[in-house]
Amino acid sequence: MGSNTRLSGASVEILCALGGGEQHGYAIMQLIRHASDGRRRIGPGTLYRNLQALAEAGLITEIKRAPESAGEERRRYYRLTAAGRRVMVDELRRMNSLIALSMAARTRTLASSS
Repeated sequence: MGSNTRLSGASVEILCALGGGEQHGYAIMQLIRHASDGRRRIGPGTLYRNLQALAEAGLITEIKRAPESAGEERRRYYRLTAAGRRVMVDELRRMNSLIALSMAARTRTLASSS
């Protein structure tokens, strides 16, 4: 993915979920749901399609971990690569700029209507 390529909302959310450290797929889905107070949910199809695209772009990597308990043998864990962390930070800066623009426009609109 080039620097001008925009990621899907789900991809950005996945990168942010991995910003705190390695996670398995279900945990990523839960983090996104929890962080949005349940307003944003991504299903397994969306999750794994985006994980594959992010891995192919070199933004995340799958890591091998020994299962901590029975039933965890099938879990795949992912973490950000250095490039993934840079892209995540760039996306967060872009979002902050959009928020600042929106707030400035709203403040200007409110001031001119007084």
